Formats: sequence, C-alpha cells, structure tokens
Amino acid sequence: MLKTIGREIHKMHAFLRFRERPEGAGDPRFVAWFEPAHDVLPQAASHFARRMGYASWLIATPEATAAWDGKRLQFGPPSAQGPLDIDDAGERLWLTYYRSTFNPARLNTQVMELNMPVRYWKNMPEARLIPELISHAAAGAQRTAQTETVGARRGVAVQIRAEEAQPQRAAAHALESCRRCNLWCHATQAVPGVGPKQARIMLVGEQPGDQEDLAGLPFVGPAGQLLDRALAQAGIGRETVYVTNAVKHFKWEPRGKRRLHKTPAQLEIDACMTWLEQEIAECDPVVIVTLGSTALKSVMHAPRITMQAVAGTILRRGSCMVVPTWHPSFILRTADRARQQSAFDDLVEALQNARDGAIQDDRS
Repeated sequence: MLKTIGREIHKMHAFLRFRERPEGAGDPRFVAWFEPAHDVLPQAASHFARRMGYASWLIATPEATAAWDGKRLQFGPPSAQGPLDIDDAGERLWLTYYRSTFNPARLNTQVMELNMPVRYWKNMPEARLIPELISHAAAGAQRTAQTETVGARRGVAVQIRAEEAQPQRAAAHALESCRRCNLWCHATQAVPGVGPKQARIMLVGEQPGDQEDLAGLPFVGPAGQLLDRALAQAGIGRETVYVTNAVKHFKWEPRGKRRLHKTPAQLEIDACMTWLEQEIAECDPVVIVTLGSTALKSVMHAPRITMQAVAGTILRRGSCMVVPTWHPSFILRTADRARQQSAFDDLVEALQNARDGAIQDDRS
C-alpha cells in the first residue's frame, strides 16, 4: 500500500501540467487539474510549493484543492469538475519543444505506456501529439532517428571521428593511481599481488579484506591464516607462490564501528581486469588456483560461471591449468563444523592438484 501511494505521488509530480492564466487575471497565476488514483494531494502539494517559488498556483482534483500564494499552502474542498480551458502561450512553446525533441529511433510504445500510463494522457497537453508521432515513426521516421525539422536546420556539418571527440583522460599506469571504478574512494590503498615474479603457481582471491586494506598486502587476515594452513598441509611454501586478488581495492559497508566485506559488482571486477591480466602475463604461471567465484569469473572471463558447477574439476586457460576451489573466508563463515571441514579438505586437495600440475609441467 505504501509503495502504491508513493508511486502515485511520483506520478503526480511527473504528469501534472500547469496552465498560466492571462496577464491581469489575478491570483492564482497558474492552475492545474489532476485526477490521481488515490487522494495524494496533501502529500504531493509541497513539492510544487518548493518548485514554483513565489508564483501563486492552484491544483484542483476531484477530491480536494491545494492553493499556494507564494508563502502559505492551503487545502480546501473541490472547486472544479475538470480542467479549465485557458489559452496558454507557454503551453504552445512546450508542445513545440516536445515535438522537436521526440526521437522516433528510440520509440518503444510498451515502455512509454508503462512509465507514462495512458490514463494520465487526457490531462497532459503533449499527449495529443503522441498518436501522430507514433504514426510518423511507424511510417519511416524511425529509420532517420530525427524529426524533419531537425534535419532541415541550416548549418555546417563537422566531420570528426567519434574517438577523436572523446575528452582526453590520463590513463592509470600504476595500480596506486587507478581510478577505473569508485572503490578507491573508500579504500585505504590498492593492494597488489606479492610473491616470486616467475612463480609456477598463482593464487587469485576475490578482494582485500579489512586487514589487507590497512596492511597493503593480500591474505594477511584470518582468511590468510587459514590459507597458510592449507598450503602447509598441501606441501606448498607460501613464499613459492604468487598471491593476488581479482579486485584490488577493499569494498565494504559500515556495521557499527566495523567495516564488513561487500561482494564486488561485475563492473568493478571488469575495471580491475587489466591489473590481473598484467600480473598473469608477468608471472606466466603454470597453474592458477581461483579462490571463490569472483576470482573464477575474472580469470576465466566468464561472468555466468559458478563455483558449484565446476567445483572439483580442472579447467584450462590457454596453456595454463585453472583449479577452482573455495575461498578461505567462505570456509570461515560456514557454521556447520562438518561442512566447514569438508570445504577445507576441498581447498587442500585443490592446492595439491595445483602442486602436482606445476611439477608435471614440462615448460622450462
């Protein structure tokens, strides 16, 4: 019910049209007639008081009337049965503007009627132009992407390629100066990968956590401690692998005094792709272990792939073997002890598979 009322208030703000009375007619200067589906005039009227400033106006609905004299907002009983017939010069200007900005190439009548329901059209002056504009678009104007009046305007055509019209922006050449997405605004610093540049095994996580963000190093918090334990159990030295994240800045939301992890959006994953690809190219690993679904999607360039679908399998990325497994923080969050131990065992097994794959590889 609240959403329905809220939507009706929004519709009144969007679709109410004032008409200006002739000069010398006195107050109110502007009048409007609106037929809301619910009696929302008391909730919606203050919006127009703020927008119209000191200009006086009156809004009439079938249930009530709202009047603004430039200082006070007053409500009263209904005073009209329908819209007033006023010859408004400003309305003619509005219709000319509406017609000239109509873009037939972008016309979608279903979307238009969804956002501007037909029941409001009878009290909107531009609505009487819509059938003609739709017909004009269907008759071929949709292919020209502009009205005839726009195409007939005089002027000199400027020949310039689209890429040359783009503003010059400084490209980020170093991770610490990256501004490809907005995560840098709330992070302490960018967190690069660490480890031998020619490591045969690369571990890719999701993003830095709270402690990683403060330290500037990947996997130094509780998830990092669990990862160290899994590496030791798999017979791999932490100092022999390259450890990094798909996203380089910490994305978080406040919870009291704590900063809690928030999963990166695909846009943010894509923005960091260039840094991860650069690390993979420099390291040229034999095996990449993806820790969690975000890392898996980023490494495989597959936004729809899921951990559940590929857990326990070996994937290929060119000549590189990709071993997907659970993120250590996922294991820490698992409440059931048996499932937690099972997920940890899967992590150890994935690391062992990575170790074996790196040993068996004959690249040198």
